[in-house]
Amino acid sequence: MVTGLNSGKDGRRDSVESSWAEQIIEVSVFLFLIVPSMVLSFFVVKQGTLGFVFVAIATILRDVSLVSLILFFVWRNGEPITWVGWTVKNSRKEIVWGIVLFIPFTFSAGLLENGLRAMGLSTPSTPLPSFLAARGMAEFLLAFGLVVIVALAEETIFRGYLILRLKAISASPAAAALLSAAIFSLGHGYEGSAGVVTVGFMGLVFALVYMWRQSLVAPIVIHFLQDFIGVVLLPLFGKG
Repeated sequence: MVTGLNSGKDGRRDSVESSWAEQIIEVSVFLFLIVPSMVLSFFVVKQGTLGFVFVAIATILRDVSLVSLILFFVWRNGEPITWVGWTVKNSRKEIVWGIVLFIPFTFSAGLLENGLRAMGLSTPSTPLPSFLAARGMAEFLLAFGLVVIVALAEETIFRGYLILRLKAISASPAAAALLSAAIFSLGHGYEGSAGVVTVGFMGLVFALVYMWRQSLVAPIVIHFLQDFIGVVLLPLFGKG
């Protein structure tokens, strides 16, 4: 990997970067760690056997571990953290963009899912799986922490890191956005085929916003609002 090089004005290396083969190996190791656990979501049938607290804590630990691995890769390669979209530059403006974009994002995703249902694609029997349904104030506090960490971690994983590496490997920003969205959708098999396609669409929107804004802040805000409403707010008021 790159060592002993000085950074240019924009934080990038002046000369040698990680080779294509090295990035292939790195991404392969990362996907080997994350994809099998995500594919298991398609086989979650007895949802009642999984408790919310167990799933929430396991998800938090998994996401924190994966982000830690990404930070190690970035540090080892001598890359600036801004390469994965971690920047506070214009953060207030980016937060506003996230809030504004959330409305058409939610409307479009809802239309798509309803259309897929009308076409006969499968959907879960309940709006929220039992293993994502918080009960009691302590669990709702845990749910809030969960959606915060998931929004931060998953945008770092699927938008910041994977798009960075997939773009370098494929030399195609479009292919990187599509692949990252497809991988993102794998973790939502419990939502049925309509849900998986809808989540893939959401992932693509997150990717496009990230690539447009060159920051993870707006996608994180949209992602957080989406999960907060579904996992915390609606169940809290008995609508889940």
